[in-house]
Amino acid sequence: MYSKNNLIYILTILESIEKILMYSNEFENSENFFQANDQMNFNASYTLLLTIGEDVKKIDSGLKQKFTDIPWKQIASLRDRLAHDYRGIDPEITYSIIKNYLPDLKATAIQMLEDIEYEEDILVKVISSDFYKHLSYLIENKKKKP
Repeated sequence: MYSKNNLIYILTILESIEKILMYSNEFENSENFFQANDQMNFNASYTLLLTIGEDVKKIDSGLKQKFTDIPWKQIASLRDRLAHDYRGIDPEITYSIIKNYLPDLKATAIQMLEDIEYEEDILVKVISSDFYKHLSYLIENKKKKP
């Protein structure tokens, strides 16, 4: 089992993914996504991708090594690129990352929770906050398990 310190990083990654998917869900191409709402959806998603990359760096390396199908170093590198080269980021690549890679990262992050030692009441308390409100399915899934 891994430290409960990983819990907040993984929950932040999951919440960021949920929000990005909400902000991008209705768009069928990168151009519409980029232009929508005066680029608000794109900019919000861009910022959340930064958050994901930052928190990926904080997860215990041993825990990440259990999930080799996720390109952890590339996610961290994307964060650095996003932070330092705003004008050089291609909206099509950003859209592709959202549509093609975030669902796998989400599934893996959910799996990772099983390897973290934490009290269930902490999970309930955190998910009850406004910041993590899109993760209520994590508690519902726990209730369904025997």
